[in-house]
Amino acid sequence: MNNGRAPLPKPRMEVRLAGSGGQGLLLAGLVLAEATGLHEGREVAMAQSYGPEARGGASKAEVIVSDQPIDFPQCARVDVLLALTQEAADAYCWDLSPEATIIVDGDLVSHPPTSRAIGLPFTAAARDKLGKVMVANVVALGAISQLTGLVGRRALEKALQARTPAAALELNKKALALGFRLARERAGLAAAFEPEPSAEDV
Repeated sequence: MNNGRAPLPKPRMEVRLAGSGGQGLLLAGLVLAEATGLHEGREVAMAQSYGPEARGGASKAEVIVSDQPIDFPQCARVDVLLALTQEAADAYCWDLSPEATIIVDGDLVSHPPTSRAIGLPFTAAARDKLGKVMVANVVALGAISQLTGLVGRRALEKALQARTPAAALELNKKALALGFRLARERAGLAAAFEPEPSAEDV
């Protein structure tokens, strides 16, 4: 049973979410893993690591998604890189696949690892549109879904609901919708995978 999910872009997708220790990359990785694994029925493996400091140092969460059993649960050729800081972009770009989708915070990463990188204002948008910088990680998840087709919006919403306190759930749904909108606007699309969020979303 495929739970109504779209096909993966590749049989095995390796995703790296990178930034600083205070940007919620572990939570973003957990939400992505649970959305693809629990709610879309795929095989998933996840790992995370931190720099020398819990906050401020470069950190990453890695999620491998496949429709087949995962025999090697570590990234070898990263297919999707999210970098929310320049330090993370510099530290974690060495093993990208040639066709990798690279998404960066355009305000915080001034020198992305390639000219093909997609720059979106995750942190600024979370601050200016939602009043909470802390949900930039969720904004980024929405953009990843929109730009790659890796995971559906409904699955992400279900995973967020399980991982988010009830008082913050609406904020996180708005952050997810904002990520979809930013990605659509960047790509010049009216709608690729999801409908335009309603006025109450953002």
